[in-house]
Amino acid sequence: MPASSLDQVVNLAKRRGFVLPGSALYGGLANAWDYGPLGVELKNNIRQEWWRWFVHRRTDMVGIESAVIMNRKVWEASGHVEHFSDPLVECAQCHKRFREDDVGRLAGDNGQEAAGRGLACPSCGSPGTFAAARQFNLMLRTYLGPVEERAAEVYLRAELAQAMFVDFPVVVETTRRRLPFGIAAQGKVFRNEITPGNFIFRTREFDLMEFEYFVRPDEGETHFANWLAEMQAWGAHLGVEKTRLHVREIPAGERAHYSQRTVDIEYDYPFGRKELYGLAYRGDFDLRTHMEKSGQDLRYTDPVSGEKILPHVIEPTFGLDRTVLVVLLDAYHEETVRGEKRVVLKFPSWMAPYKAAILPLSNHEDLVGVARPLFSQLRAEIICDYDETQSIGRRYRRQDEIGTPFCVTVDFETLKDRAVTIRHRDAMTQERVPLEKLAAVLREKLRV
Repeated sequence: MPASSLDQVVNLAKRRGFVLPGSALYGGLANAWDYGPLGVELKNNIRQEWWRWFVHRRTDMVGIESAVIMNRKVWEASGHVEHFSDPLVECAQCHKRFREDDVGRLAGDNGQEAAGRGLACPSCGSPGTFAAARQFNLMLRTYLGPVEERAAEVYLRAELAQAMFVDFPVVVETTRRRLPFGIAAQGKVFRNEITPGNFIFRTREFDLMEFEYFVRPDEGETHFANWLAEMQAWGAHLGVEKTRLHVREIPAGERAHYSQRTVDIEYDYPFGRKELYGLAYRGDFDLRTHMEKSGQDLRYTDPVSGEKILPHVIEPTFGLDRTVLVVLLDAYHEETVRGEKRVVLKFPSWMAPYKAAILPLSNHEDLVGVARPLFSQLRAEIICDYDETQSIGRRYRRQDEIGTPFCVTVDFETLKDRAVTIRHRDAMTQERVPLEKLAAVLREKLRV
């Protein structure tokens, strides 16, 4: 069975070095997390595969990498300074602050207004202590230069999209792309969340992967449907069970100020069904607004007809940290093997932090003398682990827990027949492979 509680995955993630509390030496920082040795490999594998999947294998996509800090006028033009906010309520007893919809959900009240309806405070339990909600802007502010004054005030980016809009004319000019085409980006974004929580589900600093796909205005709905299908295909590529993924059409009152249509792909987390990815039809809002505010012509000129077009934009957005959380939850399995519990992360092979582990049957010097050079040789082309401590059974279980697809055992027979045993993580079957063919066999299994 997959993970039934968040604690199962949080405990494994900490114990095995996937995700660690940030600033732990000094007592930590509320909902700040570091990615450990295995976590950073997992995260990078997903990040790189996303780029390959959506950028490198397509002819209609290019990428950019933008600055974290942009001119304040960008965020004023985009509407983030005015509209990028959540309703905040404060308990009159303990003075803790919450997103209004979170108070309602915790009370089993579907996230409706908290003020004036007697809902209990999630922190102190006092009922009916919330005053009317006020809007809280989620942009994180800082200052450029030595003086903290209004003229030096800037924001850390709250989304990747705006750089793709302001860079749109330069990208068109330098790449000569024709409609439809997309601009992709990955990177850190920052949001001053009122109530972050649920492990890495909602944090104030996180990674996004998204692209803006520019289309002719009359083709927007067709491309929207196509990208929804592509996002669902990506979910299957991650190995996520499709029955735990759901498509939710967002009603007009809940959509962002720029969106003509939004669909969320939600996942059944242990703490409820919530958003994993989002797909927004932004229309021409961003290009039109930046064109008006900057005074620059951002229209696309058709190279054949000479027609000037203000493209519409389809925006698929993928949270990288939420992807890590979902693949950990979905890959987590507990099984009973010969009367003992086995915990295993059943990652797709391309995603696993280590693709193989080299394990001498014991720490006998003759076995180690074969296993260590074999590890060094394989590691040059396949990310591997090496372990020679404790029994072979315990080492298998450790590799199962971190999702390693294959364990390669060097035993005493190896000294005679120059062959090793490959153990398969999921089926726990074994096969004997000659040493000289090992790398090729692993490459084929991993499709490296």
